[in-house]
Amino acid sequence: MTMSIAIPAMVNHTAPSSHHNDSIERPSPDFPDYQNETSKEFKAEAPVYDWNPEIQGIILSSPNYASFFTPISSGYLAGVFGAKRVVGAGLFISSILNLFVPMAADTGVTLLIVIRVVQGIAQVMVTTGQYSIWTKWAPPLERSHLISIAASGALLGSFIIFAIGGLLSQTIGWPYIFYIFGGIGCVSSLLWFPLVYDDPVNHPFISTGEKEYILCSLAQQDSSPGWSLPIKAMIKCLPLWAILVFYFCHYWPFYVMMSYTPTYINSVLEANLRDSGILSALPFISGFICIILGGLLADFLLSRNIFKLITIRKLFTAIGVLFPCLLMVCLYWVRSSASTTVAFLVLSPGLSSLCDSGALVNILDIAPRYAGFLKGLSQVFAHIAGAISPTVAGVFLSQYKELGWRNTFLLSAAVNMLGLVFYLIFGKADVQNWAKEQTFNNF
Repeated sequence: MTMSIAIPAMVNHTAPSSHHNDSIERPSPDFPDYQNETSKEFKAEAPVYDWNPEIQGIILSSPNYASFFTPISSGYLAGVFGAKRVVGAGLFISSILNLFVPMAADTGVTLLIVIRVVQGIAQVMVTTGQYSIWTKWAPPLERSHLISIAASGALLGSFIIFAIGGLLSQTIGWPYIFYIFGGIGCVSSLLWFPLVYDDPVNHPFISTGEKEYILCSLAQQDSSPGWSLPIKAMIKCLPLWAILVFYFCHYWPFYVMMSYTPTYINSVLEANLRDSGILSALPFISGFICIILGGLLADFLLSRNIFKLITIRKLFTAIGVLFPCLLMVCLYWVRSSASTTVAFLVLSPGLSSLCDSGALVNILDIAPRYAGFLKGLSQVFAHIAGAISPTVAGVFLSQYKELGWRNTFLLSAAVNMLGLVFYLIFGKADVQNWAKEQTFNNF
């Protein structure tokens, strides 16, 4: 996310070809105090690069270019060496590389892309490995809630980065976004190792009552994958394919919005860097709140037997796709109104976060014993979407000056809707036969 908020300040949209220039900001009638404020503000001097929209799209997509090769191996390594080590290592590698991004950008686009590719691989270790922890820590009736709280951390972190990043760009310069948040990540990784444990059995601080409660609640659930996988059965399983296809389709617009929200606000609404950062941060706080509330509501409906589990998964998924798609499609036609645009951008991720209590957590329902591996497999599809969608958006914005944003939003909404239809038809929430016991020919 540091690159997403920094790139509007890193790119010179108006000056002729050059390597270093002063930051260029444009006034907007939607922000009437802009000229008075910016005339008094300190102008940060930082390198500015002549990257066209296609290059920007490649840079924003680059963390996903090799990431889809990593999730399965990361899930496997988490099962062998422990998720604690895999997640901690990924967090540290990604954070330390963030400190070198400004130097890489100054050296050339190629080195910058290489660093971001390695960062993407390291971040997959974090997102994939943590699911191996939840299979040993999350009681089934609390699973949606606990995972939603954990997932909300990504939204809260993005909110902080965007809210502060625009201000940093405008005052002390965009390189400090990478220095500050890379440093915070390094400190966090050092705290991770002494504080986190792979399972409640070995945790030194957990109470005996809580430990017994977690272990008893998981006793009837076989979550030990052994050393082989029922690959043939998995390939034939339509409920699994429903989840995997949905991951690809859902993360297509997700990566577009995560990558381009600051650029959209900066270019279309013509906000300055500080205002762009603040406005770009607002969608994340709505997502942070709604993802927690969605997990609570899903577990409440399940514990009170108000709906069946599959009904909850499909209902939350449908709401989390339909309304955000409608808002995304409307963005192009309300761009003349800054307040309406911001309102749509804020509402969309909040509603979309309901999918985290729907299809995105469904793997733990159909195959809890293979959660680490299948979460890695689902991330393969998510990262393929992340490798394609920002790059496609960059091509649209480069080739269609007037209709680039419209085409980007329409395509993203169409892909997301396709994934919803496929999931509603084939999605299930029962533990699959191949996930109960290994009676298949495995390889």
